[in-house]
Amino acid sequence: MDYRQKYKNWLTSSHIDEGTKQELLNLEGNDKEIEDRFYKNLEFGTGGLRGVIGAGSNRMNQYTVAIVTQGLANYICKAGEKAKEKGAAIAYDSRRKSAEFALKAALVLCANGIKVYLYSELQPTPVLSFTVRELGTTAGIVVTASHNPPEYNGYKVYWSDGGQLSPERADAVIAEIAESGGFDGLRTMTEQEALDQNLLHYIGEEVLSKYIEKVKSLCIDKALAAKEGKELKVIYTPIHGSGNKPVRRVLKELGFEDVQVVPEQELPDPGFPTVEYPNPEDKAAFTLAIKQAQENGADLIIGTDPDCDRVGVVVKNKAGEYIILSGNETGALLVHYILSALKTQNSLPKNGCIVKTIVTSELGRKIADSFDITTMDTLTGFKFIAEKIQEFQETNSHTFLLGFEESYGYSAGDFVRDKDAVIASMLICEMAAYYYSKGMTLYEGLLAIWEEYGYFAESLKSKQMPGKEGMEKVKVLMDNLRGSQLQEVGGVKLTQIEDYQTSQRDNLETGKIEEIDLPVSNVLKYKLEDESWFAIRPSGTEPKVKLYFSVIGDTQQEAEEKNKRLMEAVSELM
Repeated sequence: MDYRQKYKNWLTSSHIDEGTKQELLNLEGNDKEIEDRFYKNLEFGTGGLRGVIGAGSNRMNQYTVAIVTQGLANYICKAGEKAKEKGAAIAYDSRRKSAEFALKAALVLCANGIKVYLYSELQPTPVLSFTVRELGTTAGIVVTASHNPPEYNGYKVYWSDGGQLSPERADAVIAEIAESGGFDGLRTMTEQEALDQNLLHYIGEEVLSKYIEKVKSLCIDKALAAKEGKELKVIYTPIHGSGNKPVRRVLKELGFEDVQVVPEQELPDPGFPTVEYPNPEDKAAFTLAIKQAQENGADLIIGTDPDCDRVGVVVKNKAGEYIILSGNETGALLVHYILSALKTQNSLPKNGCIVKTIVTSELGRKIADSFDITTMDTLTGFKFIAEKIQEFQETNSHTFLLGFEESYGYSAGDFVRDKDAVIASMLICEMAAYYYSKGMTLYEGLLAIWEEYGYFAESLKSKQMPGKEGMEKVKVLMDNLRGSQLQEVGGVKLTQIEDYQTSQRDNLETGKIEEIDLPVSNVLKYKLEDESWFAIRPSGTEPKVKLYFSVIGDTQQEAEEKNKRLMEAVSELM
């Protein structure tokens, strides 16, 4: 069926409400927009759904949410009556229509005889992961588009371990969605019917309080936090998202008394009016926080994204300027602090393990090596780190200490199986308190790490390829790279090419082909003889290609210059 026919079907369908039909009628004459909205169905991938809010099969709306949820319901039902009884937990963030989409998903599940536990107000994504484990549900859903622009929303599915769906389960759910019959296969009911039939339950304060206590238990040195927390000046911004209450509550209960919230960004707002992009990776998101910090001389700024699974950190450099740390820099600081603090307490486990992604800096590994702690790599996506936590728990092979990725995601402990900005915010503040007790800033702590382990410089560049044509361009680009026979980049010899789609590592020095023991993924990673590397990965949530760069230098200036040269050389290949 072509996009014009799908468009007409939506206009004439009895399943579609009049408001949606009017939105579609307003598109008459704009064939390009109609095509973009209907040329495909919004795809449920391994990360769930994510798309622009609006009418159409390729948009986030109550109908695409309902159809996907019906597929998930069919999958749960096939697992048996016990799976239905255990049910599903659902949470949502501050984005437009998040609460509506969450309720729609709940009512579809309930109509299929699946018990649902639904939060009555917005909650961070990691709280949903915890809730699945705490309540022992079969599945979980969180409605969020994370740090995407305001016009987006999304939908992520979790399984009973509290982690996002594995690729295998995701494929099974995708198959159920395809077979569910679209509008004709939908089951739903009213909220009152779901309540009357004891299928819909709203989650109270008890679960959240248990989560808060678990987070606080991860504070390594509570005495330090209580002592130095009285003096440490912290500015916090939830960027109009779900982190406001839990982050501030945890910090307050641990003794961080001087935590000021950015008032203009405190309350949930789906329009994110103070930022263009609610992403703590973007320094512009901290403009108001930095202004506030300059006025009161704050020691530290932290900011979390709308669903509070990522956290950004802003610190003072030696010139007194507030600069944002990269995800790699914050990750390295956390690795060093956690391992040092545990060693000081004689509680560093011999089988301890740090887990990071393949596009994350190697500085964390260097630090871990110096403490005789193992570092493991996973594919990009925190669900793969979560799988390692589960594996360690089942096999007792390692003790999980920290998982992190360059895109500002961190977590510790085993009670949450996703990145957790509440946990990370707490650990970052504890770490800042430690350096404060030594008369140092976090930035000075980073300089000390670089001095010991080498000056690392990393960067990320995104190449946008919007629309239908964009996805095709992405494919052509990756195919061309795979077909090329690169031997050097920017005058530096390549030593290895890792293709995670073929699961092969090509050692250019020995000529040997080695197997990569990770799931298949459309990623290329190139290693150079000076220990630099770069990687190319199509985004799983947006029509763009991500380019990752990492270099090591003898000084900070040298590292930054090398990084710039590498970026320029790789750009010429695009």
